Amino acid sequence: MTLRHVTFLVPDYAAGLAFFVDGLGWRCLENIDQGRKRWVTVVPPSGGVSLVLAEATSAAQRAALGAQAGDRVALFLETDEFDAMVGRITAAGGRFLETPRHEPYGRVAQWRDPWGNLWDLLAPPLP
Repeated sequence: MTLRHVTFLVPDYAAGLAFFVDGLGWRCLENIDQGRKRWVTVVPPSGGVSLVLAEATSAAQRAALGAQAGDRVALFLETDEFDAMVGRITAAGGRFLETPRHEPYGRVAQWRDPWGNLWDLLAPPLP
């Protein structure tokens, strides 16, 4: 088994693509019109699990925007270029909640995407 995709609610497809593709430099793998909705997948440049951008269309979905994991960290983004990614995330509309700190598992800082979801930016530990 392989976990291939994870649903990620966005207010609309354009906003999701602007943040992930234009802002963070992710690749759009698919953008297929299915009539009443679209199948839009994005993935970080180095690959991994892709996000299925799902436009929030119901009241329940709109209420879940920015709280996809409640008040927990929803996603963990790892990079070898930590400082550059801090700048890129901030320029794209992300907001860091703390200065980066060192943990046994690496360098980490929590941030919120433009919709309020909580993320961790991680860098592997130094040798």
